[in-house]
Amino acid sequence: MTGLERLLLLSTSTLYGGEYLEYARAYINEVFNEVNEILFIPFARPSLLSHEAYTEKVSAFFSTLGITVRGLHETHKPIEWVKEAQGFFVGGGNTFVLLKHLQDQALLEPLQAKIATGTPYMGSSAGTNLVGLTIGTTNDMPIVWPENLNALGVLPFNMNPHYLDPDPKATQMGETRETRIKEFHGYQAQPVLGLREGSLLSFSNGHLHLYGQAIARLFRRDLYPIEVAPNTDLNPFLL
Repeated sequence: MTGLERLLLLSTSTLYGGEYLEYARAYINEVFNEVNEILFIPFARPSLLSHEAYTEKVSAFFSTLGITVRGLHETHKPIEWVKEAQGFFVGGGNTFVLLKHLQDQALLEPLQAKIATGTPYMGSSAGTNLVGLTIGTTNDMPIVWPENLNALGVLPFNMNPHYLDPDPKATQMGETRETRIKEFHGYQAQPVLGLREGSLLSFSNGHLHLYGQAIARLFRRDLYPIEVAPNTDLNPFLL
């Protein structure tokens, strides 16, 4: 984590009844407060057409902050664009598709190196999954298969965005998210942070904090899960 300065990770981009990214506006403005252009990585969506539409949607929001947006799909020299970027936003979609695309274009190492210099990074959903050690705790279907599941490793644990609690009124008695994460810990040791909708992580000044409108659920191997309230410093648990 050497050099890491500004990191913002959202469980989701849109809350029920709200506009795109609006619930996180103040945090987004803070993390990109010294940036006038960001590089958007739309590869969690499966097609070039959706990349263009996705980038237009992102641009519409960031224009209200006075920030311009370039989509990484627009260039034949993606590594150079990553190296030149003032900041990054990696959008949501399918995490397997996102990781495979970055692997196929040899973009993981340049992105890791750029983040390590302190370049601000924002992720939502799949873009949040990408920051952990692996994508092994994503909820997405493996509709494509990457070379491996290793993610950026910017943070030393895994994430589970869109974490859901069991519905006590449900008649379906299948596996819960908690069950799946406990199964993961049967084989892997790293903690997993379940991010409920409306929760977000911010890393700055050497500290990782949970913010937003929802409590997160932290899973650690051989320990009972704990609930983590907004405004909590997560360093004692995860860093």
